[in-house]
Amino acid sequence: MSELLKVTDILNYLPHRFPFMLVDRVLEYEVGKRLVAIKNVTFNEPFFAGHFPGNPVMPGVLIVEALAQAGCILAFLTNGNDVSSEELYLFAGIDNARFRRVVIPGDQLRLEVTITKIKRDVLKVNAVASVDGEEACSAEIMSIRSRVQKT
Repeated sequence: MSELLKVTDILNYLPHRFPFMLVDRVLEYEVGKRLVAIKNVTFNEPFFAGHFPGNPVMPGVLIVEALAQAGCILAFLTNGNDVSSEELYLFAGIDNARFRRVVIPGDQLRLEVTITKIKRDVLKVNAVASVDGEEACSAEIMSIRSRVQKT
């Protein structure tokens, strides 16, 4: 197991920035195998203004995105590169997504991703998001490594 990554370290492995960076800390990871990260859900998140006024709920699609971002960090760590390279990991697919609990301001979302397949430029992970040990979302997420031109 490797040491945790703080937000300043995560910036090296995630191309996303505010307001779309959804991983605050990596608690542990094992290169080529798994990663556990945290998303602190606060009332100040921009999406809560409209989802839903008076009853803030984190959109399920953003929970899945947070899981995909955790997978992206693991992919960069596994392949030994970072966002300064000319590669990105793009969301390529999602299977068997299930939502079991709402996520609200004040929750700490625990993001766990485990690699199930790496083949050439394709990475597939089993992903689970939980709050206080209770599963909020699970899915199988596929990403593809893509070469991009920097602008």
